[in-house]
Amino acid sequence: MMKCTKNIVGKISDRDIVAYNIKYDNKFEVEILNLGGIITKIITPDKDNNFENVVVGYKEIESYIENPSYLGAIIGRTSGRICEGNVTIDGRLYSLSKNYNPHHGHGGNFGFNKKIWEVNIIEEKDNITLRLYTISQDKEENYPGNLDIIVSFKVYEDFKIEQTYECKCDKTTLVNLTNHSYFNLSGNIKLPITKQYLKIDSDYILELDKTCAVTGKSINVKDTPFDFKDIKSIGKDIDCDNEQIKIGNGYDHTFLLNKNGKIHLEDRVSKRVLDIITDQKSVVVYSMNFPDDIELYNGKKAQKRFGICFETQAPPIGREMCFIKYSTLNKGEVYKQKTVYKFSKNKSNIKNYLILSSFFILSNIVSNSV
Repeated sequence: MMKCTKNIVGKISDRDIVAYNIKYDNKFEVEILNLGGIITKIITPDKDNNFENVVVGYKEIESYIENPSYLGAIIGRTSGRICEGNVTIDGRLYSLSKNYNPHHGHGGNFGFNKKIWEVNIIEEKDNITLRLYTISQDKEENYPGNLDIIVSFKVYEDFKIEQTYECKCDKTTLVNLTNHSYFNLSGNIKLPITKQYLKIDSDYILELDKTCAVTGKSINVKDTPFDFKDIKSIGKDIDCDNEQIKIGNGYDHTFLLNKNGKIHLEDRVSKRVLDIITDQKSVVVYSMNFPDDIELYNGKKAQKRFGICFETQAPPIGREMCFIKYSTLNKGEVYKQKTVYKFSKNKSNIKNYLILSSFFILSNIVSNSV
């Protein structure tokens, strides 16, 4: 059995903030707001079958209105930074807000994280889908074109969430969407993520300059703090003497993913596991290096490195507009993206990878045949 309930939990500009809660009989629970498509809860079991929240969230709903850390939110029109906020699209220069001084970041001052989305609930035999829809008007945050956006969260009973994105615009524009959930598999934010273990199927990261803009160069991860090809604790090299680590104050870097790139996170105390697979070219890994000062649902204020983001996306736009082609959506074309999250407490990580990979490939075959 499964059920989806909705509750009005607040207001913003006379519009209701609604929490949509999906819960299965096995106690798997996911809660998402119509404000910013923000994920406030993902409740999963530990080794002793204790069910706890594995994402970082605020105590008060009102805190999500400003949400300076973008907790759990949909990020757009573009995720990551755009170097100095200047881009040329169809031969015309657009100056975007420099809200990440001196760069444009996470869609600007009023990004998709601040929108109230329309939400439809779709119940199927083995899942419940929340289908979120909004429009980004022409010249919103100075991006060209009227952009129609659909973001869907398909929640399965077997602790799996499939997030898909689809956009279409009446002008050539930029689109690079992602989700900004901070994961912590210890449950209810008990321990820092430095004690958790990470594996990323990536051979290269993108180099950052001292302003955190992508330079266009890549760095081989071998023999660097960014080598997660073999699983290791996140804290092992996070404070080492490395120029890139110093620039980010930890991990705040774009990892270029190999084909069918996978990300694996595990907590060896709770035995919780998260496997992520995406069709995107990269993932920005952010280790919560600059927490805000707002109270969280566990009654404490955020602490450095008590959450980790896996922002699956196209490479961000850097110096001399490098990588802009990966964020360019031509008039009439359709932008599509898919990222799947699978939670478990399985001891067989290889088995989890195989199951998730098979599901992802099969889903693509089905969607492409429709």
